[in-house]
Amino acid sequence: MNKEITKEVEAKEDKLDTLFKMQTALDGYIREKRNLNYSRGEWVCKKAQALTVELSEVLEEAQYKWWKNYGEIDDAKLKEEIVDVLHFFLGMCIDAGLTADELFDIYIKKNKENYDRQNGLSAKKGYEL
Repeated sequence: MNKEITKEVEAKEDKLDTLFKMQTALDGYIREKRNLNYSRGEWVCKKAQALTVELSEVLEEAQYKWWKNYGEIDDAKLKEEIVDVLHFFLGMCIDAGLTADELFDIYIKKNKENYDRQNGLSAKKGYEL
């Protein structure tokens, strides 16, 4: 999306909706430009694999090796890798058929369940302290 379209979309929609639209456009552009035609399941798998690689890059930028002498973390590079994770996560959501609203709703329910588990209020046992 160009900057004018992005500003127009942001003015009318919330940020998550904007990100979903932008990711849909980017994925469509890449698929068309590269003539890619995978099944829905293949796309989800490809995005999950790319997400795993990007998470590894986050680990590298965050200097996870406690046995190595590191310098300062490059905040800009770390943030860029985290955004790369978001790109593939959003693409995976879209390929799996999740909308921004569904992602939000499911997250809200799961967040409550996670609190309930920690407080011994869930039907799932083994989480409470």
